[in-house]
Amino acid sequence: MAKFDGVLFYSDYDDTLYNSTHTVSSENHAAIRYFQENGGRFSVATGRAHRTFTPQIEAEGLSLNAPVVLSNGAALYDYDEDRYLTQTFLDAGAPARLGSLFRDFPDLALEAYHGDSIYVHNPNAVTTAHLERVGGRQILCPIGEMPTPWTKVLLEQDEPCLKEVQARLLRLWGAHYEAIFSNPYLLEVTAKGSHKGSMVAKAAELLGVSRENLYCIGDNQNDIPMLALSAIPFAPSNCSQPVKDWGARILGSCDEHAVAQAIEILDKRY
Repeated sequence: MAKFDGVLFYSDYDDTLYNSTHTVSSENHAAIRYFQENGGRFSVATGRAHRTFTPQIEAEGLSLNAPVVLSNGAALYDYDEDRYLTQTFLDAGAPARLGSLFRDFPDLALEAYHGDSIYVHNPNAVTTAHLERVGGRQILCPIGEMPTPWTKVLLEQDEPCLKEVQARLLRLWGAHYEAIFSNPYLLEVTAKGSHKGSMVAKAAELLGVSRENLYCIGDNQNDIPMLALSAIPFAPSNCSQPVKDWGARILGSCDEHAVAQAIEILDKRY
């Protein structure tokens, strides 16, 4: 029996595994290889969609031996089999409901994800910066003309505006949607119950991994649902204040190979 047999480790991607210089460090690569060679299952839980995450696997030479959580928990994808294991969608009322927000928040931007296409309404500077980072061609389109169903929506503006939007969205339609920050300028909207925690739990169930052998690391509010499942909830020191306040175990920053540091802790634990 290998040291990490039955152990599953999920990492957030941006600003956790992927560092501030936009790469995965050699130290993290080496630690992941060691973890996998000794029986561990390692994968990523990301807000990125299939279209915007898939190029990272090739560009970074990522070694993943468990399904990937995509679209902030709206999808679970098996890259070995090249197929979705499960996927959720926003309901048919989402375009009208989210579109109504623009009456009171005219500077808000919206990215809607349908299949492998990204549809954009009212883009702003945040939209431009986000799409430059993650890649993928965007299609400028009025909300009412965007094809549905949507796997997720990103609402984009500065943090004070998005906090107001989040509060209103949850107050009016919290029974239908999750609305959670992936960074101060991006508010992720998915179907109710679809978040990183629910999909990591689904992956663990599919792989037969028990909660005491499940570990997660992440840096932002949208990672807290999966951190809540983790036997030790890890976070890089560059994590957001909500993650610190929640009580994650703080490691070095994403530029100090936080994932490798977490695997070193597991090496001593097992």
